[in-house]
Amino acid sequence: MIKLNNAMEIFKLLDKSNCKKCNEPTCLAFASAVFQGKKQLDECPNLDSEIIKRYGGQVVKQVPFDREFEESLKNLKEKIATIDLASSAQRLGATFSNEKIIIKCLGKDFSVDTAGNITTDIHVNPWITMPVFNYIISGKGVPVSGKWVPLRELQGGKKWYKLFGQTCEKPLKKIADTHTSLFKNMIEVFNGKPVKNHYSSDISLVLHPLPKVPVLICYWKPEEGLESDLNIFFDSTAEENLNIEALYTLATGLTTMFSKFALTHG
Repeated sequence: MIKLNNAMEIFKLLDKSNCKKCNEPTCLAFASAVFQGKKQLDECPNLDSEIIKRYGGQVVKQVPFDREFEESLKNLKEKIATIDLASSAQRLGATFSNEKIIIKCLGKDFSVDTAGNITTDIHVNPWITMPVFNYIISGKGVPVSGKWVPLRELQGGKKWYKLFGQTCEKPLKKIADTHTSLFKNMIEVFNGKPVKNHYSSDISLVLHPLPKVPVLICYWKPEEGLESDLNIFFDSTAEENLNIEALYTLATGLTTMFSKFALTHG
């Protein structure tokens, strides 16, 4: 059985017709559901039998998320133990104190010691923890350029931007449509900084989930004859400081946090 490493590899096997016969709104949503283990590949009625046979009908059953997270976290902790955290702090715009690297994550201290143990004021979840660890291990510390680009314009973003739009930008737009004032307020709760009329948007806010990986969120309110829109932009240097998969994971984590915030306070 051939292993498929992400939802985009599954998406490439599909006919992109968005026929909805699988009970998902789009082929991209179906691919994501298959990769998460919620659907089976052979539930696509338009998929060639040879492809289903080649990939085993069920694709590769995904490792339960909790276990996958634990295994990935263990590997990252082992790498953390091999690096000089003091030197990393200087490179990454962080500080080093009491044998811990201290990174500002959404304005809050996120500390990691030489054994990979975490101390933080924010809720620890895999969507945030994994990118922070990757940032410490492989971030190059390239200075922020101030040039904002969509994910698709990053070198590795071409493969991820469609899934990114489905799982990050679309859910955030829904929150903004439903709770526009709350959306602005909750971004500011996470230490967001308003930017005046960036890209002529109605709301423009910059977040710093990591010191050298800022995120710009722009929202355009609906107007007569025009739907609302929301786009997430990254600094052009983002991939130098965080690999593309970790960037996607980080944005998904922010979306998850905002969604929970909106449910609680909306």
